[in-house]
Amino acid sequence: PVILKSLYWPMLFALCTWALRRAPEWTDYDCVMISTRVVSSAQAVLATGSGIAIIRSCKNVVSDRHWLAQEYVWFLIPYMVYDIYAMYLCDWYRIKEQNRRHSLIIFRNFLSKNRLMITHHVAILLVLVPIAQRFRGELGDFFVGCIFTAELSTPFVSLGKILIQLKKQHTLLYKVNGILTLTTFFSCRILLFLFMYWSYAKQKDISLFQVPFRIPVFCNVANAFLIAPQLYWFSLLCKKAVGLFDTPPAEKDG
Repeated sequence: PVILKSLYWPMLFALCTWALRRAPEWTDYDCVMISTRVVSSAQAVLATGSGIAIIRSCKNVVSDRHWLAQEYVWFLIPYMVYDIYAMYLCDWYRIKEQNRRHSLIIFRNFLSKNRLMITHHVAILLVLVPIAQRFRGELGDFFVGCIFTAELSTPFVSLGKILIQLKKQHTLLYKVNGILTLTTFFSCRILLFLFMYWSYAKQKDISLFQVPFRIPVFCNVANAFLIAPQLYWFSLLCKKAVGLFDTPPAEKDG
């Protein structure tokens, strides 16, 4: 049912927040931020699992079908809407704990601080969802599955944020998680595109370098649109990783 799919993510968020608020040592911001990351990780696990199932099922990368390629998108749409609100809620609680700014100022700061992520979410809703659900016809379920697996890095990114919030960024777990974050992000959000082009080349028995000239132009444009923010976010992760392993503990505390 559409209503149940729409309410799934907010209900999971509310349940996590309620459970975390039973811990008296955690602030409202702690509870909201951690709940947001838990829900993001849950969505990532479902998306990655769906993607793997689709990829394994589609022997012909162009024409084979799998029901999850369209069905999971109906879970993804309400998640994107919910996630924008959840990000705003995190900012609201964080700033409210520091000072009592007016909600309109908080909202403006939220739009300014998160403009790339908001643009990313809105573009998925307004551009990629219509392509995935209607304009591509009955072709390309394999590639939709590949895009779903890009979420594999999200649980590691979320765990890193949670560990920082709990002031555990100097632990071995944080460093190991950082390595896993870089590895999964690079593999599933950057090399993934090379894998899709290679899969098409193998299917059509052509050179990898011929693929961009054999597929529709909008496919290349869509892939460029998708990979651009991933490259930017990966560069930020690399800078953070260098700082983590190179900066003395005293400077990290600062």
